[in-house]
Amino acid sequence: MKITCAWMYAISQYGFPPKFTDVLNAIHDMKEMGFEYVELEGIGFENMEEVVSRTADIQLVLQHEGVAISNFACILPEIMSQDNSVRKKAFSYFEKGVASAKVLGSPYVWIDSYSPNLPLKQGVDLTKGLLYGQDIRFTIPEGFSWHSFWRFFVETIQRCNEIAKKHGVGLLLEPRVGETISNTDAILRLLDSIPDENFGIILDTGHQHAQKEILPLAIEKLGNRLKYIHVADNDGRDNRHFVPGHGTVDWDEIFRVLKSRDFNGYFSIDLENLPDLKSKFLETKAFLERAAHKYSL
Repeated sequence: MKITCAWMYAISQYGFPPKFTDVLNAIHDMKEMGFEYVELEGIGFENMEEVVSRTADIQLVLQHEGVAISNFACILPEIMSQDNSVRKKAFSYFEKGVASAKVLGSPYVWIDSYSPNLPLKQGVDLTKGLLYGQDIRFTIPEGFSWHSFWRFFVETIQRCNEIAKKHGVGLLLEPRVGETISNTDAILRLLDSIPDENFGIILDTGHQHAQKEILPLAIEKLGNRLKYIHVADNDGRDNRHFVPGHGTVDWDEIFRVLKSRDFNGYFSIDLENLPDLKSKFLETKAFLERAAHKYSL
């Protein structure tokens, strides 16, 4: 089993997004906790520019710590902008992030599915602040067309995939509560529109359990397009990201189905900002190591 430390650790410990010195501190912390694989993120224009411009420094730290990047998130919701100049800038920064991911040896870059182009009337967009358990509400404005937006959305993800593919990196999308793609059947519709095997999916057990998904069935539905798993638990009602066993996720069946499907992707520990966070990450790491032994994953 390839167990990796999600960037949520860095965000929770050092802020959203972490300053560059804390990016390096977070990598050191992850190594100290015993992780061989770590995530990395560039969040927005300023943070992405900072991370990309210091790629060589990050590479040196990775080599010194003896860890590898499992996934590099290029979080730029502006790629969905209706303003062509903003969109052009966002794609330019996205390509910079992909090129950096390639240099750092990351097999993947990932993006969120982002909120649809609707006014947010309650809650915080997850690209602006990772606040779990909140009630997110939107307003549907006059003139909004779902069919037009869907075509625009698919074209945007296709373009991201082509950029990633050009650099020899896989593209992953993470569906999340309150975003354009929030459940497995929406994922399947998107995958039908983008059949390229370079494009795959992150299954976040916390998000999808809060979406009332039957998680083992979701794994079956996604088949070989499932490349990566974010590991978190909750009660199936609120979108929280707790330690496995502190919720109602059926982990035994998840691991059994993953084993039967020969899943060989990453398991990324993706907990929210919890008290005594390091111990929670270590508790989850030990949980996954026991599962790896039990199910030969």
